[in-house]
Formats: sequence, C-alpha cells, structure tokens
Amino acid sequence: MRYLLLIYGNEAEAAKMSPEEMQAEMTAYTDFTEMIQKNGAHLSSEALHPVNSATTVRVRDGKVLTTDGPFAETKEQLGGFYLIKGENLDEAIAIAAKIPGATTGSIEIRPVVEWD
Repeated sequence: MRYLLLIYGNEAEAAKMSPEEMQAEMTAYTDFTEMIQKNGAHLSSEALHPVNSATTVRVRDGKVLTTDGPFAETKEQLGGFYLIKGENLDEAIAIAAKIPGATTGSIEIRPVVEWD
C-alpha cells in the first residue's frame, strides 16, 4: 500500500528559527530520509516553497479563475510530503511519527488509491 504523508507546520514560526536551528532541522530531515530509504519505504519526497508562492485554480462556467495563495487560511501550511510504501496504516503511522515536523506541526496520512 502507498501512503502520502503530508507535512504541515507554521511557516511564521519556522521563519523565526536561527541558522543553527534550521541546520539542525535539515539534518534531522536528511537522517529521516536516509532511514526510510534504507528500509525500503521511501518512494518520493519533496519540500515546497512557502504558501505565498501558491496559486489556486478554479474553473467556473468555462472560465479559469486564479487566486494568489492557498485555497484556505490555516494556522499550519503544507510544507512538503513523503510518498511511502507500507504494509498497513499502523506502519505508516510509525513512519510518520518519525518525521521531524511531527514534533512542531502535524502529519496527515492519506492512503493512495491503487488503480487496477
């Protein structure tokens, strides 16, 4: 089974991090990524630019409408993701709990639809 682990955090709080704190967080993410690569769970992962770079697209009555920014205002913003493979939800939860951002934000786990 594949699971998408969506990493949410507070961009405003992250912007207050010292260079040393930012380096420690990046090291923690590198270590985490290497760990799930070694155990065979890692399929893909990416970090995202800040939410102010987002564009939302809607089509209404055949017209394309764009809005700067995300669809909804939230306290936590989507900052990146991991696509993993796991035996079940329990395994996905165990992996998600090790993502460094889980200690200050939240990780949303979404099973990926497997089309036959």
